[in-house]
Amino acid sequence: MPSDRRGRLERRRFLHVVAASLGGMTWSRVAAGQDAPTGRVRERAGLELITPATKTAIERGLNFLNQRQITRGNLRGAFGSNGYAAGVAVCGLAGLAFLTSGSAPGRGKYGQAIDRCLDYLLANTDENGYISAQAQGGQDRMYGHGFATLFLAEAYGMGVHADREEALGKKLRAAVRLIVNTQNDQGGWRYQPVKSDADLSITICQIMALRAARDAGLDVPEATRNKCIDYVKRSHTGDGFQYTLGGGRTTFALTAAGVAALNSAGIYDGKEIENGLKYIMKHKPNGTLEAGFSSFYGQYYAAQAMWHAGGDYWTQWYTALRDTLLRTQRNNGSWPDPGVGDEFGAAVGCIILQLPYNYVPVFSEG
Repeated sequence: MPSDRRGRLERRRFLHVVAASLGGMTWSRVAAGQDAPTGRVRERAGLELITPATKTAIERGLNFLNQRQITRGNLRGAFGSNGYAAGVAVCGLAGLAFLTSGSAPGRGKYGQAIDRCLDYLLANTDENGYISAQAQGGQDRMYGHGFATLFLAEAYGMGVHADREEALGKKLRAAVRLIVNTQNDQGGWRYQPVKSDADLSITICQIMALRAARDAGLDVPEATRNKCIDYVKRSHTGDGFQYTLGGGRTTFALTAAGVAALNSAGIYDGKEIENGLKYIMKHKPNGTLEAGFSSFYGQYYAAQAMWHAGGDYWTQWYTALRDTLLRTQRNNGSWPDPGVGDEFGAAVGCIILQLPYNYVPVFSEG
């Protein structure tokens, strides 16, 4: 391995280790020069919450994803035959589920599956950096771009094989540049990769991707972060968060996204966070999960928000959601999601259950 490449790889691995151990220094209160928070203590239960039954459920979910990944042809690396079939969003989330288990590109039990995810997403990144499975209709739009960029950034931070490094670095930078350049004047993003209106559901996908890219050593303008923080805070309604600045219902999923968005931008305290956490807690799982996209989508962000909050918020939420996921997992290892596809449910379920492992910087402690 040439010495210059080795130096870059070791630097990225170092950034990954530091981010994992410090909860992602970039954009954190430490990086911003802020004092440690007063009030709520962020101590949290960790690996002790992953029971033997939870480990079995995780393994079954990951095996399901591994078996459902397409391994041949033009769709090699993609997932799914229903819902958002072959979409880049599900591919990115499945890749994150494998990374969250402790595997890395080319390494570990799911290293080859991660490599296939990389290859599929890189093949579906155009020269402008837009990641979208156009052959499948590009149906997941900026949702997919955000999830895919998030996965690519985390994989890049862990280090990839030399034959993927140059292409990954080039396309990841283009994908990040596209996000930065399409942020609208309000500070958010919308379905298409152009400056238009904005909604919170799309915006959270982009800010998490930018956080991961910054953690991996890529340049992301501070002005982009600041505008996003302003947009998300203005989406706060006094208790939860709403869909757009123009209005819309305050919902569990949007409130979870709002809190997670601020966390991703390095904001862990304030009225928006505290009110949002209280709102989310009103929807603590009780043994069943609603069907459809909003259910697993909301749980994906709610679990992250509670993990960052720590204390009783985290312990109560994770325990309730863990037990619900164990109860509702299918025999084949998946969780049903008729709106998007079983692979989406399996990926999100595995990510949630594995949060205490703390392997992926963007999900790690803040």
